[in-house]
Amino acid sequence: MTLPTLLLAFALSTIYGAGFHLWQGGGARRLALYLLSGWLGFTLGHFLGDWLGVRLLAIGTLNWLTATLGSAVALFAARWLATNETAETRRR
Repeated sequence: MTLPTLLLAFALSTIYGAGFHLWQGGGARRLALYLLSGWLGFTLGHFLGDWLGVRLLAIGTLNWLTATLGSAVALFAARWLATNETAETRRR
């Protein structure tokens, strides 16, 4: 990956995480959780697309489609896990 591709990937995954936080709300911890989830999911999705040979909607060497799907899965999983954790602590 080239430096411009890395910067684009970082910018897109940060926008996904911050946008998800804007949509879902929460404090600083949730923002950190969503940013980390967005970055991790984007990275895993990109490399999974590379490994599977998926080249749909690629931007240069960046597998944008699979990276975006990976980020979305990671963000919704993080939200689900954080919501379940909050519900469990409220029951106690």
